[in-house]
This record gives sequence, structure tokens and C-alpha cells, in this order.
Amino acid sequence: MVLRIRPPRAAAALTLALAALCPSAHALDCGANTGKPATGTPLPIGSIVGKTGPDDFSIAGTAAAAYFQCVNDNGGIHGRPVQYIVMDDQWNPKIAASAATQLLDQRQVVAMVGSSSFVECQANVQRYADAGIVVIGGAGVERTCFHSSSYAPLNTGPRISATIAGQFAAGLGPTRRMACIIPDIPGLRDWACSGVQDWGRKQGIEVEVVTVKLGGFSAREVLEKTVSRKPDVIVMNLDKAHLLPMMAAAQAMDLGRSIRFASSAPAYNMDVARALGPYWKDAFHANLEFRPLDHDGPDMRNWTQVLDRYAPKTIARNAFSQSGYLAARLATEAMLKLPPDQLDRANINAAFRRVDKFESDMLCRPYYIGKGKRHNASYSGPMARFNGQDWTMAGAGCVDAADPELADILAEERRAKRR
Repeated sequence: MVLRIRPPRAAAALTLALAALCPSAHALDCGANTGKPATGTPLPIGSIVGKTGPDDFSIAGTAAAAYFQCVNDNGGIHGRPVQYIVMDDQWNPKIAASAATQLLDQRQVVAMVGSSSFVECQANVQRYADAGIVVIGGAGVERTCFHSSSYAPLNTGPRISATIAGQFAAGLGPTRRMACIIPDIPGLRDWACSGVQDWGRKQGIEVEVVTVKLGGFSAREVLEKTVSRKPDVIVMNLDKAHLLPMMAAAQAMDLGRSIRFASSAPAYNMDVARALGPYWKDAFHANLEFRPLDHDGPDMRNWTQVLDRYAPKTIARNAFSQSGYLAARLATEAMLKLPPDQLDRANINAAFRRVDKFESDMLCRPYYIGKGKRHNASYSGPMARFNGQDWTMAGAGCVDAADPELADILAEERRAKRR
């Protein structure tokens, strides 16, 4: 299922219509910033997202599309408009594999940027490696996304995010036992809560992993099983569609008065804040994969303005729209450094691997890709506290995950003198 195909003529018509309604593109920072639409041969770039299924996980692709449209309004890539092709894997590995085949073989995309899926990494990383592709992921989810040379996510991922959330919540009071709740998906159930477990083991804290099946499940039954072990902290490592019923059930069971609750990044958005209500005031914390939404910086402001102008009005302002924007911006800047006659798959992906210090005020630290066997350059994030209405920053800013799995990443950073 193709969600968005932006042929050059359609893109030109859309940008002209937008120009009549919106302020000049000169106010935005997008690529070459020429203020003139790109009119050359389209440059096909692909993305695979989980749009339909247990939850809509397509925001990163939507944000990347918005940035690329802004780039196309400002000269494109050396005069060539980006033709951004987003395909829906429907949370199905077979559909994800078919989408990759269509994009790589039929569409002949030169790059993959802004993908966000629970299943496509396992389905496609070898295919990407064979094709010489390194995916600039909008939101990596399961283990393969962070353990492949052909996938480089901009976000920290659920393991790092949950680990930071667990570290923070455990520091708020005496902690002997913790629980981490995770979807029952291969590559998640046996990995995404293991960072909390490994950190807890070093602290003398017992951490139990509890899995939640996709689709029909009883939130109360899951929580009854979880609290039977008498945890002091429960870390929710769930997508929004599974998080909200779990939080509602926890409130109905009045668990927030006796157990500290924290969450990985999906909780940090206003949809969750509106659903939580006053019961959870000062009793629920969430990790952020990037700087907070009210952080004042030029790239944060540009992200907001790009989404205001080019994205659907319903797009959520959260970590996933941040990561999709950043993925598209990184890709654009890398491609613009190439000579116009080198905008092919091999040269573009080689340029991606040369990214050594991509900076943004959204990021806790500069991002890089390199030629490593795996990519997990983002492993820091701040924490937020639910204040009864929305989110307030908690703690002292960006926190590094104390996850033993990062040992190889940190060693390589020291070798490359990035630390």
C-alpha cells in the first residue's frame, strides 16, 4: 500500500498552491534555500512505515515528507526534486519485504529515509545490505534496527529509552524490584526491556519482563500478574495504543499510589497527557528521545514551522515527528555535499556513511553514522514529569543510558575520539 507518492508535477502544483496561502519559504531552513521550486529529474527516495495495524506508526515518514516538500520548494537536491515514496507494511513482515522489493527494484530508489516500523528491520536489513543501502531510520524499534550495518536510526530506540526511564524512576525512592512491560513482538520481547534488567542487575535490583500480546488483551490481567511480584517501579515500554489502556487499568486499580510508573518515549505527547487526567499528577514520568518540545533552538523552531506549513494539521508533535524531520534533514545535507553528477545509490549511501558530526539543538549529542557493524549513536535523553495537564522537565537534562549493551558503541567512540 503506497501512502504518498509525490511526482514532480504534482509537487510543483502543491507548492504553488501553498505559496499562495503561506509565508515565503525563505523563512524556513530547508536544503539549498533558493526559494525556487526544483524542476529537474525527480530523485526517488523510499520509506517503509507501519501505518495500519495495531497502531499508526507512520508519523516519522509524514514529518520527513514535510521536510522534503520544503526542500523541493527551495531548489531540491541540486535542482532535482525529491520524490518521496512511503509504503505501509501494515505491521506485517511479508508486506514489509514486498515493499522493500518494490522500492529497491521497481522504483529504483536511491536511498531509504524516515522509515518507522515494528517489523521491517528484521524483514529487510539483509536486503538493504545487499543493495548497498544504509537506511536513515526515522524510528528504529526492534533489536535488528540497532544491530545492523545497513540501518542507522536517529532515535534512541525503546531499549535505551526504557533504560533511562528505569534509572530515573528507581532513583526516586527505595527500589528492590522493578517490572518492564513490552509488546510480545520478536526482537522486542527478548531485548527492549533487557537494558533495564542488565542495569538493575548491576544495582542489585530484580527486574521482571512482562509481555503484552498485540490486539485483544486484558490490561487488568497483565497488571495483576505484574504487581503480584510487588514491584516498586513499573516501566511501560509500549506504543500509545497499548499504553493508554494499561494506564487506565492501573488507575482503576489505584496502583499509582503505591508504585512508581515511568515510560519510554511514546508517552511523551499531548494525546497521552490529555488521556491521563489528574490522578497521575506527579506520579508518572516519561523519557524523551530528543530535547523537549518547548526547547528554544533554531532547529526546533524550524521543525515546528516546517510541520505547520507542509504536514497535515493532525500530525503529532512528538519524538517520532522530530526523528523523521531529522532523518530527512541529515539526508538532504549529505546529498547536497555531493557533485550533481553523483546523485546515485552508491554515492548517496557512501555519503550517508561519511556523516560524522550531524548537529541539531533537538539532539542531546552530535549524531554520526560511520562504517560500524551497527549503529546506535543516540543513547541520551531527558525525562519529563506529568503535571496533571501536560509535561514538565524533570531531572538535570540529558541522561546517558547505563546499558551494558552500549559497550561496543562507547569503545568505538573512544577509538574514533568522539568521546
